[in-house]
Amino acid sequence: MTGALPILEISDLTVEFSTRRGIVRAVQHVDISIAKGETVGIVGESGSGKSVTSFAVMRILDRAGRIAQGAAHFSGLDLIAASEDQMRELRGREISMVFQNPRAALNPIRKVGHQIEDVLRQHSQVNSAELADKAVEMLDQVRIARPRERYHAYPFELSGGMCQRVVIALALACRPRLLIADEPTTGLDVTTQKTVMDLIVELTRQQGMSTILITHDLGLAAMYCDRVVVMEQGNVVESAASAAIFTSPAHPYTRKLMRATPRPGINLRDLLPENDPPVQQAPQYLPLKGGGRLPPTTSGGAGWGLSRSRDDQQKHAPLRGPPPVSICFEPKQMLSTSPFQGEVEAVPLLVVEKLIKEYPRKGLARSLRKVLARTPAPEPDIFRAVDGISFAVNRGESVGLVGESGCGKSTTSSMVMRLVEKTDGVIMFGGEDIGEIPPKQFARLPLRKRIQMVFQDPTDSLNPRFTAARAIADPILRLGDVKGRGAVRARCEQLARQVGLPLDLLDRFPHQLSGGQKARVGIARAIALNPDLVILDEPTAALDVSVQAVVLNLLQDLKDSLGMSYLFVSHDLNVVRLLCDRVFVMQAGRIVEQGPTDQVFFAPQAQYTRDLLAAIPNPSFEQRGRVRKGAPMS
Repeated sequence: MTGALPILEISDLTVEFSTRRGIVRAVQHVDISIAKGETVGIVGESGSGKSVTSFAVMRILDRAGRIAQGAAHFSGLDLIAASEDQMRELRGREISMVFQNPRAALNPIRKVGHQIEDVLRQHSQVNSAELADKAVEMLDQVRIARPRERYHAYPFELSGGMCQRVVIALALACRPRLLIADEPTTGLDVTTQKTVMDLIVELTRQQGMSTILITHDLGLAAMYCDRVVVMEQGNVVESAASAAIFTSPAHPYTRKLMRATPRPGINLRDLLPENDPPVQQAPQYLPLKGGGRLPPTTSGGAGWGLSRSRDDQQKHAPLRGPPPVSICFEPKQMLSTSPFQGEVEAVPLLVVEKLIKEYPRKGLARSLRKVLARTPAPEPDIFRAVDGISFAVNRGESVGLVGESGCGKSTTSSMVMRLVEKTDGVIMFGGEDIGEIPPKQFARLPLRKRIQMVFQDPTDSLNPRFTAARAIADPILRLGDVKGRGAVRARCEQLARQVGLPLDLLDRFPHQLSGGQKARVGIARAIALNPDLVILDEPTAALDVSVQAVVLNLLQDLKDSLGMSYLFVSHDLNVVRLLCDRVFVMQAGRIVEQGPTDQVFFAPQAQYTRDLLAAIPNPSFEQRGRVRKGAPMS
């Protein structure tokens, strides 16, 4: 690739943003060149300037942003000096982009098939009579099940992974010469991820298309990229061929990212940098027979004794973070010393039996026609999203729910969370049948604070009018025991430290945060009330690997110290292998395999499970192998 003429050349690019606190340089003196037919990966943590660089190339920066200096040329055209008409003609036809947030990139009130047609009509030579067939072909190409049916679907009727696939279909519809893929596989399961990346590679080879892959998944970068550019705090710290950068990294930051990448043969602690101190965690609470928890001792000001008076809280609240707690124990050792071990094993926290969820296959439009028709319309076809599944989650246990996008994982978690009404079945939580309580009524009950959730899409789950601090404080104000503005603020800062969110970001709004930062706000909000069960719906999908390592260790420490249970919904099987005690594999609404994590991952019985495991990206930059005997899996 070194002798090829660059199709894109970025020289000395600097991008600045005007903020209330002054000018912020998000990208500084960046030099990147992309040859024809080359795939270049840009990796780095959230806020390192990866996406801002691509926005500058596309000329779609926020109003507060501007290109302060530098140049960007595409096939000889000066992108910075080009007129808006020239850029509008270029976008979609010559340069196309897959955005990080698929739902924000789609029109919520327009069918996805029509949105693909809009792109084809604007930039391609496709005959009007063939637009619909071409749109269906693109949906099928990115492996969307029942593409002719999904052609008529609205974005809100699709799962997060399906929306991601629609956005990829939009970007590839006109077969551009340069594809900028900003986290293109974040919402995809491993099999679809492999299919999409193989498709991008195939198009690159067939048409000489060039690709910029912006990702925090070093496994993808190692497998699919010719060269890799590593960015830190707006600067390029290393750039080299993929094979060289992953076998002999020159920069300490690159080595840190590689160490934090989940892979076979390691445990959770191995993901953290060697010289990092133990992850700080919440004070330990002792489980009570009745299901509550005994607050820690308040002597010496340690802990967050929420039952204390307001003055005493403010006096003893640890503004510099919680006291360090030893995290060298193993989960099994903790359980063996628990005085309630017999009760924990005997009574599961959550029991789901024969759970079913059905939807009208024809969607909202057919339902409206049925209501407005003069004569009764025939009953629409029924789509069974969840088909009679049963499982249990014990106290203090992490259970993984894995499977391809659209298999029913998120629907199941939403029913357990009591956000969506079930069609049939039983949901028992702490001995109570919560499945019979309507979702709106459940939201006002004290039980609500015992079940919390980290949602799949960090952007859509945050109120755009709330600052990060207000979002984290929301469950505390509604259901918590902390009173007083100062105490609530201190608690928010405590939670921000626990999830690695800088305190100066607490007063920012969601649109001022990166995807990873918004995900950390969602996690802090979910653990604010120290719930018994946390449903984690793809909690680390938007996080870079180094922050993911911290968050996974934090989640494990919180589970061990507070006795929380996790229902972990994910398509990242490497992460599930590290965090979960047991795994349930879902396919087409049914559980096809279940068992201990080691057993399912290393001796799978179902062919579907074997296919999922075969599709996991295996980074070649480190010796691969199975998890060593005795390494903690949770």
